[in-house]
Amino acid sequence: MEPIIRLENVSFAYKINEKTSVSVLKDVSFSIFPGEYVAIIGHNGSGKSTLSKHFNGILTPGSGDVWVHGLNTKETDNKRDIRKAVGMVFQHPDNQIVATIVEEDVAFGLENIGVPREEMKKRVDEALETVKMSEFRNRPPHHLSGGQKQRIAIAGVLAMHPDTIVFDEATSMLDSFGRKEVLQVMRKMNDMGMTIITVTHRMSEAAEANRIIVIEGGQIVMDGSPREIFKHKQELDKLQLDVPAVSQIAEIIHQQYPDFSRDLIQEDELLTEIKRFERAKPKEVI
Repeated sequence: MEPIIRLENVSFAYKINEKTSVSVLKDVSFSIFPGEYVAIIGHNGSGKSTLSKHFNGILTPGSGDVWVHGLNTKETDNKRDIRKAVGMVFQHPDNQIVATIVEEDVAFGLENIGVPREEMKKRVDEALETVKMSEFRNRPPHHLSGGQKQRIAIAGVLAMHPDTIVFDEATSMLDSFGRKEVLQVMRKMNDMGMTIITVTHRMSEAAEANRIIVIEGGQIVMDGSPREIFKHKQELDKLQLDVPAVSQIAEIIHQQYPDFSRDLIQEDELLTEIKRFERAKPKEVI
């Protein structure tokens, strides 16, 4: 299977002035394949957001190459096709909302690329339905909650029909309910076959992915399934990263009751294991 995104020996530095630059990415190489749900984690300053901006050519490598569907992001003529293939959802939904009515905002990108009116209406309808915001189509976006605004921002990207969406700390400004809304949309899109890349500092969100890439000092230091990654608690501690709260709870219970599984990373797994343990536990004799 050919990768959607391929990084080869990518290094990048922010130029401060003519004499000074700050190195952020250092010789990074990996691929992302169709249908993956990838979480990129790392503490503040690790380079994860800078990395994400290379996926659709917002930033281009100082050295090395990024390929999207075989197109090099350094080639200016490729930018349009690359950004149609890889959409971005950012931290602040207000920064992505440009219209005064929801459906007009979702249609904004389509108008810019000249999509015919009937096709545009169809895409807007489908995108709003996917994020469960159809009933809000005639509302002003500034009247919506943070989670609803972020879903509108996602709908605007979805309407462009990308095959990959990158979420750059897209839930960090939301409350727990808003985060849950956005995570449900991300999972739904992945179930529909879309490739999802999420940059996050929340381990519970990373646990939702099928693959986790850990970045430290601008380099990839771990890459594997969530269950594999979260087994390395000591290594994660050294990287100033934690494991999901579910894993911590499971470990505490396991220490008191060794038959209780410690290999848990998601809430539904914890609830299932609690029920199993209760059924298996011998009844106390009164």
